[in-house]
Amino acid sequence: MLEVEGLTKRYGARLAVDGVSFSVAAGDVVGFLGPNGAGKSTTLRMITGFLAPTAGRVRVGGVDAIRAPTEARRLFGYMPEGVPLHGEMRAHEYLAYRAELKGMGRAAAKQAVERSLLQAGVADAADRLVGQLSKGYRQRVGLADARLTDPPLLILDEPTAGLDPNQIRQVRALIRGFRGDKAVFVSTHILPEVQAICDRVVIIDRGRMVGEGDPTELAGGGETQRLRLRGPGTAEAFRAALAGVRGAAVEGAREDGAGQAAETTLELTLPRGDASLDALFAAVVAAGLGIRALEPVEKDLEDVFASLTTEDAADGHAGDDDDEREDAA
Repeated sequence: MLEVEGLTKRYGARLAVDGVSFSVAAGDVVGFLGPNGAGKSTTLRMITGFLAPTAGRVRVGGVDAIRAPTEARRLFGYMPEGVPLHGEMRAHEYLAYRAELKGMGRAAAKQAVERSLLQAGVADAADRLVGQLSKGYRQRVGLADARLTDPPLLILDEPTAGLDPNQIRQVRALIRGFRGDKAVFVSTHILPEVQAICDRVVIIDRGRMVGEGDPTELAGGGETQRLRLRGPGTAEAFRAALAGVRGAAVEGAREDGAGQAAETTLELTLPRGDASLDALFAAVVAAGLGIRALEPVEKDLEDVFASLTTEDAADGHAGDDDDEREDAA
C-alpha cells in the first residue's frame, strides 16, 4: 500500500534522510522508530507531500505521490503530531469542515462524520467544543479526521504523545482495531507502543535505515544469545572455566555465600547453536563446577534500539528535527 524507495533529503552539505526504503502492506501496522534528530519528521513530511525529496520515490496504492500528489493524498489519512484543531468548533462541525476541504459532498460528509466519530470512539463528544475536550479526546478527533474519507492507508505521527496511561491504552486499542483493515504507518519514539501494536518496525538513525523486521524477531535475533547461569562455586572459578569457551563473554556475576557454600549467578553471551552449549557444559564440568539453572535472558526492543542507534549526530547527517524544520522553511 505504501512503497518508499531510496528517499533522500539534503540540506546543503547535510543529509537529513539518506536513501530510506521500506514498504507497508495492506492490513499491516508498521512502526517507525528513531531517536530525536533521526529524520523521522522529514521522512513523514516527504511521504505526505509536504516536503519535496532530493531523490527517491513514494508510491501510495501504486500512485506516484511525488508526480501525482493530489491523487495520492486521496488514498491516505494523515494525523500529524499535535493534531492542529479549531478549538472554537464543535467536534462534528470541525469534522464536517474537514470533510468539505477534502472535497466531499454534503450528504457523503454527514455520513462520513458520523461514521468517523463512532469508529474513533468520540461520538459522545460530537456536540462539545473541541477546545474543551481532554487531550485524549482531541487525539481521537484527529484520528476521526484521518479516517473521514475511509482511506486504505493511515499515517499517524506520535498518536499517543502527551496522553495519560488510560488514554494511551484507548488510542492503542483503536489503532490495533485497524489491523487487517487498513495499512497503518505509525511514527513514535515510545518502544512499548511498537511492541503493543505493530506487526513490523522500521528503525532509522541519523537519516539512515538501521533495522527492519518483526519486533519480536528483532529482539530475539542475532548471532549470539544471552543466558543466565546459576551453580555452586565462586564467581572467580566460573569466570576461569568459561574463559576457555570460544565466544563466551561474562557480562555480570553475583556471588552468594562463601567457601564451599558459595553459589554464583552469571549473565553471559554465547554464540548460538548446540556446539556452544556443549562447550559451555564441558568447561563447567571439567572445572569441577555444576549447573543448577541455565535460562535465556530475553532481549527486548529497547536493547535492539540502543544497539542500532547512536546519540552522536555530528558527522554531517541528520540533526534534530527542529533544525530540519528551520532548514525546510
